[in-house]
Amino acid sequence: LTEGNYTDITQQCWDYFVDLMRNVTTSELCEWKVISRPYSELQGCLEYWADRLNYSYPNALAEQYIFQSHHRYFHNCTLEHPVYFDPPEDVLLAMIIAPICLIPFLVTLVIWRSKDGKAQA
Repeated sequence: LTEGNYTDITQQCWDYFVDLMRNVTTSELCEWKVISRPYSELQGCLEYWADRLNYSYPNALAEQYIFQSHHRYFHNCTLEHPVYFDPPEDVLLAMIIAPICLIPFLVTLVIWRSKDGKAQA
């Protein structure tokens, strides 16, 4: 019962989203300030009705509509921010090993300084 109702309602959420997207021109498809309202409406509708019908969110059906929106409308949008990749293995290894090697040195330094302080007291 609940799943059937949610399936029907999510279709209505999608139809409303498609209707809102009719007002968006092709050149505006990647502008967040333009598409944020329709996108948020879709996401809000899916989440609201899942909550009202005691259906988990996120769920497979809601995700399917979100993916569908990306595939249909936003597939040509590129990220404005650069995509960061992991550093080369040698750099990564150096970044991991350097702090590990410093630990024994710092422990020795703290012990040495604390013994030196006791000797003066």
